Amino acid sequence: MKKVIALSIITLLLFEGRNVVAQVGNTFPDMEAETLTNEFVNLPADISDKYSLIGLAYSKKAEDYLKGWFEPVYNQFIYKNPNPGPFDFSFDVNTYFVPMFTGAKRPAYKKVMNKLKKTIDKRMQPNVLFYKGTLKEYKDALNFDGKDLPYFYVLDPEGKIVYTTSGRFTQRKMQEITDAVRDAMELE
Repeated sequence: MKKVIALSIITLLLFEGRNVVAQVGNTFPDMEAETLTNEFVNLPADISDKYSLIGLAYSKKAEDYLKGWFEPVYNQFIYKNPNPGPFDFSFDVNTYFVPMFTGAKRPAYKKVMNKLKKTIDKRMQPNVLFYKGTLKEYKDALNFDGKDLPYFYVLDPEGKIVYTTSGRFTQRKMQEITDAVRDAMELE
């Protein structure tokens, strides 16, 4: 019995590691998304000038969790202190949150977009993109395995994935993203 449990744990760890390895180092798949001002952005091509943080959600529950990341990500990567102190570290990172409208959700795309234009904090509006289309290519390329989770990807300027995480916001996950961005930027 102990051997079965040990073998199960090793298999789980290898399977989990394979998913992460399959993403890190791969190029983020092309995605055309729309801003709240009805302009189109092609990821990762249009954001290849610097490091980027992309958050994706393709279910209502995942979108709710994604919103829990808005303020901490804004404070860490978007907000620029007009009077920075000597110990302030500012990141110059493209940051986007992308609700994905796929399958039966596609018809709700414009309605939800118009609602968010009115309700989302003005400071966050430039950082919210909407995707409408198929899911399979992203699910395959990015190894989505839980529809109720948001997924986050740190991309280098060439669009290669350097770090991934998923799920609800936690301080630990935020620190891991921050460390991944800082480490990647320092390597240049």
